[in-house]
Amino acid sequence: MDTLETRELRYFLAVAEELHFGRAAERLGMAQPPLSRAIQQLERRLGVCLLERNRRGVSLTGAGEVLLHEGRAALDATTAAARRTRRAGGAGSPSGTRNRLVLAVKAAASHELLLKLLDAYAAEPDAVEVEVLPTGTCEQEEMLRDGRADVALMHAPYNSLAGFDSEELLREGQIAVLPAGHPLAGRGTLSLADVSNLPDLPLARWPRHGTYPPGPGPEVRDQTQLAQLIALGRTMAVFPDSSRAWLWAEHAAVPLTDAPPVVTHIAWPAHSRSVALAGLIRTATEL
Repeated sequence: MDTLETRELRYFLAVAEELHFGRAAERLGMAQPPLSRAIQQLERRLGVCLLERNRRGVSLTGAGEVLLHEGRAALDATTAAARRTRRAGGAGSPSGTRNRLVLAVKAAASHELLLKLLDAYAAEPDAVEVEVLPTGTCEQEEMLRDGRADVALMHAPYNSLAGFDSEELLREGQIAVLPAGHPLAGRGTLSLADVSNLPDLPLARWPRHGTYPPGPGPEVRDQTQLAQLIALGRTMAVFPDSSRAWLWAEHAAVPLTDAPPVVTHIAWPAHSRSVALAGLIRTATEL
């Protein structure tokens, strides 16, 4: 049989991610024996071994690695379909009936472009409500894939556009955001080498999939926290030039001469057939 149930996928993904049947059962809120039986039944139906079980624990086979990757994508797709369908029908909106779009944007990025886009789209006769959802760094991709967002402003090279349709909207340079009192703040320009290894201003670290990458910089979760740490002289950041819109008086912005340009795209799921989304994209490309 070539079909899989979402329940089976959830069971398998819990075990594959925990690599421990007991922890997976606890995560799923069920007893371990029925979970083990469900995985064994799934292996029999597929005719492959998904997990290697030994005294040291559980590990994935080659087939299990494939199902882990494909299963995540499949569950994301079903979740996304449910979320977007509810929004299209107005579920959860104040009126209970009105269609709406959710636009994911990196907090404080492309501020002027976003204002122009929202104003221009609101003037369209068939415009629907647009809920703007500010995110942390690189979260727009995940929100598009799991249906929390219908469309996003993405920034190459920082965001991956793989699997999405997109249109380029803006190309701009990058700046180093430093404490206003730092010795480099008075320079007319800087290079990436100038700011990449400052012992007194290590780059801030943003979470990736729930964990932080190694490094000496402070851990940050939102733009306000980062802005305060820069003002206090604890870190610095590299941002697109349009990020000047959110800078504080305690910040200094210095252009980076050799940083690659940041390209802002409007991106959406390749399979989308939303009429409202098509209208928003049309407005964006006409700006």
